[in-house]
Amino acid sequence: MTAIATQDEQGIRIEEALRLRFAERSTAAEVYGEPFAGLWRSAAAHATGGKLIRPRLLLDIHRALSPDSRRRDTDTAVGIAAEIELLHYAFLLHDDVIDGDLYRRRRPNLIGTLAHDGGARDDLHWARSSAILMGDLLLATAVLGFARSRVSTAARLRLLDLVEHTIVETVAGEHIDVGLADGVIVPDLRTILAMSTYKTATYSFSLPLRAAAVLAGASVEVEEDLSAIGRHLGLAFQLQDDLLCIFGDAEAHGKDPFSDLREGKETAIIAYARMTTAWTKIAPRFGTADLTTEEGLHLRGVLRECGAEGFVQSLVADELAAASEILTAAEETRTMSGDVVTCLRTLLARVEGRRS
Repeated sequence: MTAIATQDEQGIRIEEALRLRFAERSTAAEVYGEPFAGLWRSAAAHATGGKLIRPRLLLDIHRALSPDSRRRDTDTAVGIAAEIELLHYAFLLHDDVIDGDLYRRRRPNLIGTLAHDGGARDDLHWARSSAILMGDLLLATAVLGFARSRVSTAARLRLLDLVEHTIVETVAGEHIDVGLADGVIVPDLRTILAMSTYKTATYSFSLPLRAAAVLAGASVEVEEDLSAIGRHLGLAFQLQDDLLCIFGDAEAHGKDPFSDLREGKETAIIAYARMTTAWTKIAPRFGTADLTTEEGLHLRGVLRECGAEGFVQSLVADELAAASEILTAAEETRTMSGDVVTCLRTLLARVEGRRS
């Protein structure tokens, strides 16, 4: 019951910090006119109320690293956790513009909401432009939040180096992803795995883990171990996402079934399939927007039969095993405390058993 209560309390504190940031900026934006203030309010409605995976991860590890931290230190950690969630939402906004998406989790995203008439050309231009601009604003807001955090100068510089590295890697991953989608970059397995690591693992796992280490005053060695664990966990997480989109239960994961196949998304699943004789059966309908459910089920069967599903499942297992090895070594050398190891092993188990 204590753990659940703590999780609830964490979520409440993060949501409060996020709402406060949006409220302050919505009020400040009123001087520029109602449409601009309204954009902030609309963004707030979409950016809050989520699972808060990244900020919760930061707070869990921060608490494990410094169980006796003062209220001020905890408040600072909550603030940085909120900035990471703003960074996450900024990336989502830009991603939705790049992908031309109007929905996320089967509900209108910010673009879909702003394009209120269902997609008239003028409204779509307004909506997408607004999303780009809000994404830019939130990126700046998050970076300034890191810079203004109440920590030592040395910790502030480490945090700023970390957020700069995170933004560069995430943008590099997105750039590769677009190049793969447009056929500019050759879709080999090595490139796809690198893209997934840059685009997902760096900011979703390594960033909150490393930020927690910096805020807790942990050693550089601990931060490096957490960074490596985050990269392995993040890649496993993204590979699982790819598997779920094709082989998972759409009702459970909430994504459009076979959307990756309709969009022609270059994943490790497809990279493997390209190397098999089964590709001739897949290629004609891969990347076709009018792919039917029946055709999607057929392609799913072919991908399973050619070994693509099993291959990517083995990649997930390898990444989780690599993360576990780092944890075991840190435990044996006492680089990390038992609380930190337990917390990370719980996270490993959650990632390993996820179905949505």
